[in-house]
Amino acid sequence: MAPSPTGRFHLGSARTALFDYLLARKTGGQFILRLEDTDQKRFVEGSEEEIMRSLDWLGITPDESPLHGGTFGPYRQTERRDLYQQRANEFVQKGFAYPCFCSPERLEQSRKEQEARKVDRVRYDGLCRALDPSDAAKRIASGEKYVIRFKMLHDGSTTAHDHLRGDIVTENKYLDDSVILKSDGLPTYHLAAMVDDHEMEITHVLRGSEWLPSFPLHVNIVRAFGWDEPVWIHLSVFLKPSGKGKMSKRESAEAMKDGHSIFVDDFKGLGYTPEGVLNWIALMGWGVADDDVMSLDQMIERFSIDTLTPSPAAINFQKLDHFNGTHIRLLTTEDLSARIKPYFVAAGLPVEDEALMKITPLIRERLVTLDDCLAFASFFFKDEVSPNPDELIAKGLDAKQSAEIATKCFEILSALPDMSHQTAEPPMRAYVESAGLNANQVFGILRVAVTGQKVSPPLFESMEIIGREKVLSRLQNAIMSLENF
Repeated sequence: MAPSPTGRFHLGSARTALFDYLLARKTGGQFILRLEDTDQKRFVEGSEEEIMRSLDWLGITPDESPLHGGTFGPYRQTERRDLYQQRANEFVQKGFAYPCFCSPERLEQSRKEQEARKVDRVRYDGLCRALDPSDAAKRIASGEKYVIRFKMLHDGSTTAHDHLRGDIVTENKYLDDSVILKSDGLPTYHLAAMVDDHEMEITHVLRGSEWLPSFPLHVNIVRAFGWDEPVWIHLSVFLKPSGKGKMSKRESAEAMKDGHSIFVDDFKGLGYTPEGVLNWIALMGWGVADDDVMSLDQMIERFSIDTLTPSPAAINFQKLDHFNGTHIRLLTTEDLSARIKPYFVAAGLPVEDEALMKITPLIRERLVTLDDCLAFASFFFKDEVSPNPDELIAKGLDAKQSAEIATKCFEILSALPDMSHQTAEPPMRAYVESAGLNANQVFGILRVAVTGQKVSPPLFESMEIIGREKVLSRLQNAIMSLENF
């Protein structure tokens, strides 16, 4: 996994990392995180930490990385500068590359002239390609600024094999003499990634399809060194939810308004589970049923690069919600309780672990995201609730009639020895039947009075957890509210 620390860690990178992780675990290989930080102008402070934090949260922690160390370090490309310079100079000596002294102004002028001539493809015009090597060496020795370009063949074609797409043939006349070492001595991706993949003994390169245009160049660099090529896999592109076009910053901002994101570091705060997120992204570009529910271990068991697909995958946040809710229901009560507790704590509610263990099974089926626990269960931990007076009035009744029902409920419940659901439910149902009332009306009033909301977990089980004292106090407050309506 070789991201650039130039921005936030998004779903595309997470999916690449997941497939890398699955392949490594399936084959007994190593999952290595390498940070391609040679573009120092675009470096974003904190992005390295976000990458590693996101992978840890997803549960696909690398075997080797700048944080974990290992056999193939260092893992930041800026710390491998000497290696790239050595390889670039080796290329120059062997005639596979050459120094280029062209200024940005000259390159811009050349580009405009080619555009005016309407050439098939704008590329470097090759001025320095024809320089005598000894002259070039003198200019370098004198301190003149230069880059190193790869000397691409101009005749014939390049055949590059992608595991998902087969052979990709490109006429060499359309390929450019790309810069492989910049004037600051740092490599471009084209050189650094190929060198590092060789040095780190990488067998499979999984990366985004945006690298397909550079694929012929990379293959030619590897072949010029005489190295064995890795298996190349360019994964499918992510489309925005409409299925039309790549996901952009504007669409990601809109998604946040709806409680979604394309950045992994946001998912925890939005109440998503790593299990749900992994299951969701795994099925985008993997040719298995798109509703398959899988744990990470099950993914490892089933994974094969032969079942990956190149077809674009639309981001479907409804499926994320589906998978997240499904994985929430697969968690043990202990695990789920531990995961929802921080949301109550962050809301300033005094959480009792024993009560939370009883509450969790009551709300489990209703949760789509972990933070839904607040909407369904905050009332358990409050001293008082403040129901909307309008909601205390049952359908078909007025405030006075509703107050009379609430008063009768108080009388029945206050006479009971405890508030267990086995004790409280039978006399309440007997009251509904003997009074000829509608159960929805009576229990609706009781629910709003005791929980403060029209929708709640099972009523009598909830009352048992709330406790006798609080239930009766809340009922009294509701009666007063109705009488004063």
